[in-house]
Amino acid sequence: MKLDELLNRIPVSEIIGDKNQEISEMTFDSRQAVEQGLYVAIKGTVSDGHDFINSAIEKGAKVIVCENIPADIKEEITYIKVKDATKTLGHLASNFYGNPSSKLNLIGITGTNGKTSTTTLLFDIFKMLGFKCALISTVEYRIDEEVIPSTHTTPDVIRLNQILAKAVSKGCEYAFMEVSSHGIHQQRTEGLQFKIAGFTNITHDHLDYHKTFEEYLKTKKRFFDDLSSDAVAITNVDDKNGNIMLQNTKASKKTYALKTMSDFHGKITEVDFNGMLLNFNGKEFWTTLTGKFNAYNLLVAYAVAIECGFHEDDILPAISKLKRVKGRFETLKSDGGIFFVVDYAHTPDALENVLDSINEIRTKNERLITVFGCGGDRDKTKRPKMGKIATKKSTLAIITSDNPRSEDPAQIIKDIEAGVEPQFYSKYTSIPDRREAIKMAIKFAEPKDIIVVAGKGHETYQEINGVKHHFDDQETIIELARLMSK
Repeated sequence: MKLDELLNRIPVSEIIGDKNQEISEMTFDSRQAVEQGLYVAIKGTVSDGHDFINSAIEKGAKVIVCENIPADIKEEITYIKVKDATKTLGHLASNFYGNPSSKLNLIGITGTNGKTSTTTLLFDIFKMLGFKCALISTVEYRIDEEVIPSTHTTPDVIRLNQILAKAVSKGCEYAFMEVSSHGIHQQRTEGLQFKIAGFTNITHDHLDYHKTFEEYLKTKKRFFDDLSSDAVAITNVDDKNGNIMLQNTKASKKTYALKTMSDFHGKITEVDFNGMLLNFNGKEFWTTLTGKFNAYNLLVAYAVAIECGFHEDDILPAISKLKRVKGRFETLKSDGGIFFVVDYAHTPDALENVLDSINEIRTKNERLITVFGCGGDRDKTKRPKMGKIATKKSTLAIITSDNPRSEDPAQIIKDIEAGVEPQFYSKYTSIPDRREAIKMAIKFAEPKDIIVVAGKGHETYQEINGVKHHFDDQETIIELARLMSK
């Protein structure tokens, strides 16, 4: 692509050098610079891309996009000065890959909990409606039938445009994307044109990154602030911060709720471990998904489908056929009659939602045993909150390791234990080894008891001191339940 085409509608402060350069590839990582490539110098939190301009040139880059033009200008290199290199990167990437988001119906879902479930449910619904779709989620990226391993909840903006461009080339009409707070803050969605943005909820999470809840809230809100007037913003008004998302958006505003008056209103009529009888806007249907949090996920998916122009008579039968998302309230039963729930719940609100859903269903004759931990090198303030919730809402809580990363698992457990209220001291124990913790839960359980293994969900590894070791909660449960039933 010619450089002048690439710069179409991108504000530039200054250009030094040839504007007619042919660009072969673009990157913001100097190590990935290639011959005849374009390098964008980004000022990051750890390092400044401007320090690596010469390194990118040595690897063959012919165009440098930067906020500060270096003192040692090289004659054969084109330098482009911009006000905000990170923001410019998004628009350059969109232009380079043919603005693929404008050729798709791009739907973004943001919020603390429910992003993966909702985007995956939408992907499955629209496939059932006969469309080729793309999915960009924490679990995986999918382009129609092709599955690509996921690296980030929201990939970098170049990777995003590559995926979306491939989706266009494969004939996809819809793309469903998780939009994380990190992705919004780091402007990874810059230059993308969203048709619909959905908000699930916002609770305590990522304060290791955003520092305060107010900053976290503002970051989520920015996604809606940046929507065009052609887009639709759909928010959960049962969440106390739901309406904040709509305050400054230019998009059309829609609401959904189970408790509050809204454009899309849902009601749970019946619920058990096999599913729920739901009522959406006066229409009743059955789903094999269960729990109040899943009712919200289905309701926002229903709202998105309606806003895409589909009729409820087509949408509700598709919803009725949906299967549970991997690692999200996945259930299995051992030969010994113990009921297991595997869930990704790794925030206070998500854990509380799972335990509340189970407590609403169980008859109280069954005991509820919860195995959980908290990740290392992440927001420490949520740890005591999760300790309080798990011990209060379970018959027995077994505190264990999640992904300790570089932290001492024993210290993480102490942080969790700090939130346990004195009257619940007898309701918990701590076992740092996750496999042993699951084993203890099975040993303690009797037929019909319910064991929740929370925190990792779809993950198939445990990260300890920078090394990812194979560990799959569901696989471990099946293995131990079989061994212990002999």
